[in-house]
Amino acid sequence: MTTLQGGQSEPPPAEPHKARRMAESFGADAQRYDQARPGYPDALVTRIVAGSPGSDVLDVGCGTGIAARQFQAAGCTVLGIEPDARMADFARSRGLPVEVATFETWQSAGRTFDTVVAAQSWHWVDPATGPEKAARVLRPGGRLAIFGHVYEPPAEVAEPFAAAFRRVVPDSPLHGQPARRPLDLYQAAYTKFADQIRETGQFEEPEQWRFDWERPYTRDQWLELLPTTGGLTQLRPGQRAEVLHAVGDAIDSLGGRFTMNYTTLAATAVRVGAPS
Repeated sequence: MTTLQGGQSEPPPAEPHKARRMAESFGADAQRYDQARPGYPDALVTRIVAGSPGSDVLDVGCGTGIAARQFQAAGCTVLGIEPDARMADFARSRGLPVEVATFETWQSAGRTFDTVVAAQSWHWVDPATGPEKAARVLRPGGRLAIFGHVYEPPAEVAEPFAAAFRRVVPDSPLHGQPARRPLDLYQAAYTKFADQIRETGQFEEPEQWRFDWERPYTRDQWLELLPTTGGLTQLRPGQRAEVLHAVGDAIDSLGGRFTMNYTTLAATAVRVGAPS
């Protein structure tokens, strides 16, 4: 999802869409976020575009526009929605039109789209209204695609990370939790997204997709990414520096680099009938 297990200052709440302080903390350093966060598998973007009736895309929680730019490169016209004005400003500077709002409060003004995507953002959307609103703004045959990465580094990196986080945040609920969460927990979240889509009765049977890939990281590259994760965006500078120092030492012990095995998960479905 959006943060590493060791990067969370609290476990995922029962209603994450209400955790606005964390949801809107990623814009603290939008440029770093954009440079450090990985893009999405080309095969995922290609599959979404090929399974949509046209090229008009609405990107929910677009952030700095990482996913949106990939859809633009694939020939799509993309409109972003982003609640954090700092992230929206950065995305606009890279050529993405963005309207500042949460998806729940955003006004479509009668506009409809061939595709609605949410990259690393759907868990911040109210599940009671998100799928229904997506159905309303999708054209018949349009596709809703919710996707995101599993951020779980190797144990040799994750365990020192979690230990340092517990040390600097002694009251963290992470105490007693494993340093790495199993893939099954992430898959369960996407199964829940699929169930919520199904419950609207306005989509064909949802599908779940999985893409496995890997990316090498140097020490500096990983330490550039970590401050963009939810827990670390909210730490004081001294606390963040202590966590990064511990992680840097761990990566140094591995020769200064490691390979991150990513899994990108998606829940997706096609709109049936005419928008209500």
